[in-house]
Amino acid sequence: MTQQKPSWIPMLVLLAVAIAAAFVPAPGPAVTEGISAGDTAWMLVSAALVLLMTPGLAYFYGGMVNHKNVISTMLQSFIAMGVITVIWVLFGFSLAFGSSIGGFVGNPLDYAMFKGVFDGKPWSLAPTIPFALFAFFQMKFAVITPALISGALAERINFRAFVLFMVLFCVAVYAPLAHWTWHPDGWLFKYGVLDFAGGTVVHMSAGWAALAGAIYLKRRKAHVEANILPPANIPYVLLGTGLLWFGWFGFNAGSAVGAGPLAVSAFATTQVAAASAGLSWVLFDVTRGRKVSALGFSIGAVVGLVAITPASGFVSITAAIFIGTVSAIVSNIAAHWRANSKLDDTLDVFPCHGTGGMMGMLLTGLFASKAINGAVVDTEQGFFITGDPALLIKHIVALVVVSAFAFLGSYALLFITDKIVPLRVTEEEERVGLDISQHDESLVEV
Repeated sequence: MTQQKPSWIPMLVLLAVAIAAAFVPAPGPAVTEGISAGDTAWMLVSAALVLLMTPGLAYFYGGMVNHKNVISTMLQSFIAMGVITVIWVLFGFSLAFGSSIGGFVGNPLDYAMFKGVFDGKPWSLAPTIPFALFAFFQMKFAVITPALISGALAERINFRAFVLFMVLFCVAVYAPLAHWTWHPDGWLFKYGVLDFAGGTVVHMSAGWAALAGAIYLKRRKAHVEANILPPANIPYVLLGTGLLWFGWFGFNAGSAVGAGPLAVSAFATTQVAAASAGLSWVLFDVTRGRKVSALGFSIGAVVGLVAITPASGFVSITAAIFIGTVSAIVSNIAAHWRANSKLDDTLDVFPCHGTGGMMGMLLTGLFASKAINGAVVDTEQGFFITGDPALLIKHIVALVVVSAFAFLGSYALLFITDKIVPLRVTEEEERVGLDISQHDESLVEV
């Protein structure tokens, strides 16, 4: 086993947090007035489903990289469940959902160390479930977002640097975007932008951060030499797709924050969009002379899930067919362009999650209907519903602003991280593979 220079700082930081946590007073009695047992049960299940998506993503990504980097790639998703959970309890939830500071970020002290969460009144937009359950449901979204970014940086990112970047991204990019979009006083929320389950907050932010990372880290040596090894394990990709698809019902239907007709509608649109997109991806491949592939259907289905995410609670089931089909074609074209460029986004995170998230945001502006969700303003329904472009224009403005913020913010954080811990592994470590060079573990005997 290869030794590396000891580093005490991360352990000391965690010990300091643990000691501080030991002195936090116990919360008072939980608020029970107005709480629905049915809604609470559904949201407990939904929160668990969303968490399951992160191991699903690990298998999805792990199967697509070469055999020398499977464990490292998968661990980058699993470590997010540890790191982001602690950050969320410390102050992440407060940054996203604390009292608004100018509509841009929450007060980090409001719910620091989850103060006032277990004994607090329910969130205003989720009045029938305990406030703590809402906080933990939202935590799972924060967990998977930086894990999504890892696919673009796979096979060349220093693991310790990635963990640091993950923390900075959660604090400086994810939490503000969540506040803008989902807090009643957030500026995008007040502007009228609709994002039911995270197309803007999760997928666009991850996609643009992935693009920033791919540019900053530059190309892998194997990419420069056009010597890319085949995926390590396609069955892993299929397993990951299944787990993601299953978990996505909690992601989207759970965002109704209750067990009612809206959750059913989001559940249905999720299934239909994923199915349509999976078919669209492979059939589009066929029109270009390619064979139907397991990898193609898996990627297409995930793109459909991404694209329906912001729209899932605002559009009809038939609109979901259009959203899934068209988004898969656009992402397929973007992935094909990326493959023929010098951009080394290892697992096409930007073409799939970034492009899919943007397509979903724009198509929400076309199909959002008050008949599906009463929260949609009469005068600002989708363009195809009323012929009024007001909502679509707002979504275009939000798309530009969010894209610029996520890309430039992530690039700046990559620069800062690189000055603290080098982001890129050495050429020799890259040649050996990150499983061995970063973790002294291997998928195969060496």
